[in-house]
Amino acid sequence: MASSPSSNLLDDERLTAAGLLFEAHAGLSAALERRLADDCNLSTQWFELLLRLARSPGHRLRMCELANQVALSPSGLTRAVDRLEAAHLVTREQCPEDRRVAYAALTDAGLARIEGALPAHLEHLDEYFVGVLTPEELQQLAATMRKVRDHVNPGAIPEASLEHA
Repeated sequence: MASSPSSNLLDDERLTAAGLLFEAHAGLSAALERRLADDCNLSTQWFELLLRLARSPGHRLRMCELANQVALSPSGLTRAVDRLEAAHLVTREQCPEDRRVAYAALTDAGLARIEGALPAHLEHLDEYFVGVLTPEELQQLAATMRKVRDHVNPGAIPEASLEHA
C-alpha cells in the first residue's frame, strides 16, 4: 500500500514536539496539583497567584498583568482574588494616579503562606521535573519556554523586562 501525502504529515516533527509538550504539561500539572494539595493545603491556582505576587516588586501587580501571567480571564482573576482576599492573603490597592487601575498585593500572611509552601514545592519540582534534567538542559528549556511564551502571550512579559529591552 502506497503512503498518502497525509500520512507524511502524521509523522511531522512539529506534531511530535507539541504533543510531547502537552503530555509533559498535563502530567506535571497533575502531579504538582496533587502534591500541593496534600503537602501544602494549597490549590495550584492559589499557589501560582501568591508566587507571582511574592516575586514581583513590592509584592504587588496590576490586576491585568496578574491575569495575563496566570492565564485567567479578568473575571476569573477577580473571583480568585476575592477568595484570596477573604482568606487575608491578598488585598486590593487602587492606583492613586489612575482610579481605573487596581493592584493585587500580597499581605504578610500571604507572604508567610507562600514562603511556607516553597520548600515542599521545590522538592516536588526536583522529583517530577528538574531532577531529570541537567543544569544545562534546564537553562536551555527555560530560555526556550520564555521565547515561546513571549511570542504567544506577550501580555505575560513582566513590565520590568520590557523596560530593559
